[in-house]
Amino acid sequence: MTTSNKHPGAPWRNFYGRVKGKTLRPKQEEYLQEDLDRLSPGAVDWEENPDRVPLDLEALFDGAPVWLEIGFGGGEHMVHQAVGNPGVGIIGAEPFINGVAMLLGKIREAGAGNLRVYPGDARNLFDVLSDESVSKAFLLYPDPWPKKKHHRRRFVTQEHLEPLHRVLKPGAEFRVATDIPDYVRQTLVEVPKAGFTWAAEGPEDWRKPWDDWYSTRYEQKALREGRVPHYLTFHRR
Repeated sequence: MTTSNKHPGAPWRNFYGRVKGKTLRPKQEEYLQEDLDRLSPGAVDWEENPDRVPLDLEALFDGAPVWLEIGFGGGEHMVHQAVGNPGVGIIGAEPFINGVAMLLGKIREAGAGNLRVYPGDARNLFDVLSDESVSKAFLLYPDPWPKKKHHRRRFVTQEHLEPLHRVLKPGAEFRVATDIPDYVRQTLVEVPKAGFTWAAEGPEDWRKPWDDWYSTRYEQKALREGRVPHYLTFHRR
């Protein structure tokens, strides 16, 4: 699918992928209606913030460090991190509304108050994040776009990585998890090119998950189907 922002001043941005899947359950519709606005990080979309005024993260999370999860899927990992790190504020960006609804249900169940949710393209969120304002970022099992002609749609291209680099603090950690060998190769080429250093010193550093890892449903599916997860850690130069 190809879309653009409706505001006349917005840049043209191709977006490929689903924004909605199966019909939402009544409870999920309830989460979206009752919780989504309350958990917004602020004015992100061009229609509501055409001047691209940066979000006030200091006020949003009472001065706590800010982490970012790009494409949070069903939200398992994001809620896990929020509960385990109550002194951190976490923003998640995810355009797939079914995943957003799943996350909102998990937030209710966990009672996590340090999460904010943007139901859209992460590039719009990058627009309104100040330089060097984010302390850690996660890209976990992103859409693999397996066909070679579609590799430019992957997140690990300069179009996405350059603004990510801008909003991360120097030395900030960027984690990438994927079970697709070709995605690993592209990540190891493109991420350092964007100003990151790969932290691995030996094979165990990409074979073993992080100590605070939460295995998502996507990873469990990959393991059942015989694919090998890779855990890549980078630091922003």
